[in-house]
Amino acid sequence: MQTYLKTYLYICEYLPIPTCIFIQTSKKQVVLSCFILCLCCSGTTMRIVVPFFACFDDFDYLCVCYANCICIQFVFLTLNFIFMKTNLSSQITLNRISPKYYRPENEFERSVLTRFEKIPTNIYESVEEGAKYIAYEIAQEIREKQKKTDFCVLALLGGNSPRNVYLELIRMHKEENLSFRNVIVFNLYEYYPLMPDAVNSNFNELKKMFLDHVDIDTRNIFTPDGTIPKNTIFEYCRLYEQRIEDFGGIDIALLGIGQVGNIAFNEPGSSLNSTTRLILLDADSRNNAIKFFGNFENTPISSITMGISTILSAKKIFLMAWGENKADKIKQCIEGKVMDTIPASYLQTHNHTQVVLDLSAAVNLTRIQRPWLVTSCEWNDKLIRSAIVWLCSLTKKPILKLTNEDYNKNGLSELLALYGSAYNVNIKIFNDLQHTITGWPGGKSDADDTYRPERAKPYPKRIILFSPHPDDDVISMGGTLRRLVEQKHEVHVAYETSGNIAVSDEEVIRFLHFINGFNQLFDNADNTIIKEKYTEIRQFFKEKKEGDLDSKDILTIKGLIRRGEARTACSYNNIPLFRCHFLDLPFYETGKIQKNPIGEVDVEIVRNLFKEIKPHQVFVAGDLADPHGTHRVCTDAVFAAIDLEKEAGADWLKDCRIWMYRGAWAEWEIENIEMAVPISPEELRAKRHSILKHQSQMESAPFMGNDERLFWQRAEDRNRATAMLYDSLGLASYEAIEAFVEYIPL
Repeated sequence: MQTYLKTYLYICEYLPIPTCIFIQTSKKQVVLSCFILCLCCSGTTMRIVVPFFACFDDFDYLCVCYANCICIQFVFLTLNFIFMKTNLSSQITLNRISPKYYRPENEFERSVLTRFEKIPTNIYESVEEGAKYIAYEIAQEIREKQKKTDFCVLALLGGNSPRNVYLELIRMHKEENLSFRNVIVFNLYEYYPLMPDAVNSNFNELKKMFLDHVDIDTRNIFTPDGTIPKNTIFEYCRLYEQRIEDFGGIDIALLGIGQVGNIAFNEPGSSLNSTTRLILLDADSRNNAIKFFGNFENTPISSITMGISTILSAKKIFLMAWGENKADKIKQCIEGKVMDTIPASYLQTHNHTQVVLDLSAAVNLTRIQRPWLVTSCEWNDKLIRSAIVWLCSLTKKPILKLTNEDYNKNGLSELLALYGSAYNVNIKIFNDLQHTITGWPGGKSDADDTYRPERAKPYPKRIILFSPHPDDDVISMGGTLRRLVEQKHEVHVAYETSGNIAVSDEEVIRFLHFINGFNQLFDNADNTIIKEKYTEIRQFFKEKKEGDLDSKDILTIKGLIRRGEARTACSYNNIPLFRCHFLDLPFYETGKIQKNPIGEVDVEIVRNLFKEIKPHQVFVAGDLADPHGTHRVCTDAVFAAIDLEKEAGADWLKDCRIWMYRGAWAEWEIENIEMAVPISPEELRAKRHSILKHQSQMESAPFMGNDERLFWQRAEDRNRATAMLYDSLGLASYEAIEAFVEYIPL
């Protein structure tokens, strides 16, 4: 690891030449010794600030000593952020997927593994690695065109998917002199209609992320116009197509895949010969665009988009997808039939398309999810469990009724060779799944814990439950939370963000009415601050326009509403309020859906809580399919803090287990479940009541996502589905189950 450090040396006017420099570091932390040297000459002291830059690779010591100094003061600065790992959640998937399945050693192995894939597909371990590959290919095309003094025509998009590609291209521009002077850019789509002063356009997003940071000529940038009159749209789209042709067509089209399988805004039903046109957006696409427009009502109902035919005319196409929320549509696009209900599947007809994925987006591809269907496997317990659960689903049989014939007919004869018979495999997997079930999520005191997922000692345990938003604790593991409290463990809930942007303006007005009425009833309306704020905020909402950010006071009130709801839910679950910790991580406090990157301050806040509580058990969100990304960032903050504590040799971590739960968006695959906590009908009802304490997140919540069910309905359906799956495999029948996976620090 190469590390850059910057500090300042305060040197007096007559300072002798330094003879050596001393800086000490280790992989645990960087300690920088800054020498403040004060020399008094004839009663006058002059300090000169000299910037000092040092670049270190693998080093132990580098020293600076000063001769003839009257006084030297050593100031030690710990720079933990230099070595902080802030993307550990992206490596969770690696624990269960062998590189053999996504990184073939030769073309023969690739052809075997990808027999079900109809588009060439490259899978990378991380988003960053995949994005660098795409950026390199684009840069090579630009440079080749520069040698020929030709234009390089790119079709680009906004949104989250290309962000890391653009970051790498910007880095190459700044550090490797990659010029964009010969680049022509066509924006793939734009929302319609837009106001002339709209700041939430796709084009503005593209400029902020990429175009404003490179040396492209602004005259070479073209975009659909979301402000044109309706009666000019047809002719405008024709001219947009003509302009693309005038530049010789598109050299590279960079695409993402939408929640409904769309490319650009070619919604399901788009035809193969469609060109640039106006298209109505369906509810799913509009819901996905809420992050730019604040709420569903402000989100445009249509878009001007490049058509399928226009995109397929590009000489090269890169389709990228990151995260498991894209996994289902990616499988249909790559392995399914060409159909207009999945417009991305049209890419199967293009000879020079490449799909670039991270492992999370690739989890549903056959070579990753069901590798036994394409190659011999490196069998481990989780892969065997996955295969048996799949076989049970295929044959409609419980585990203990599977036969040798079932294995042989469905490509699992390798397991018979390994274990001798179906019975031996069946009983192993049945016992493995049976041992995941426990009614004692904190461990059962004085019990034999040999086959229990959680250890018996120590008892009671100190437990921290990290909740990304103020309601994720009860949505995701409300039954387990209640069980832990009832079993006398010391449960702390850490609410990582304020969740303020998820409170509607109507909720604020409702609370303002209450506060103002309270002031009138019990203080004779004498509290001038309440009166002034009431008037000020009502006026703000009256004048609020599309895209306007809430004021700091309004965000504070919205955060206060969510705090009150979280406290009410904790009280309902018998958690003392002094064990409710509101961390308010700074990365979240932008007032927008787009958050800041995780920072050192975020991680230190989490780390300080660890140092204070010294937990024996930690529950953290593993819900990486969260469409708005807050869960992933919060999880990265927790994992980074744990990593720092591990590097520092923290004693508490040696006796701590970390469990990951999932929330409203998805559930763990059964092959990965390591602790399953049954929930009775009464406990499920109590969980519902806990969720309902968060009144601002019911029907009026701005970000319900593409799922129309309320959060308590999603949670109950998911928990019941997990219980039904266990039941179908021949295990005990329960009303509902909450599932967890253990995280072992890397």
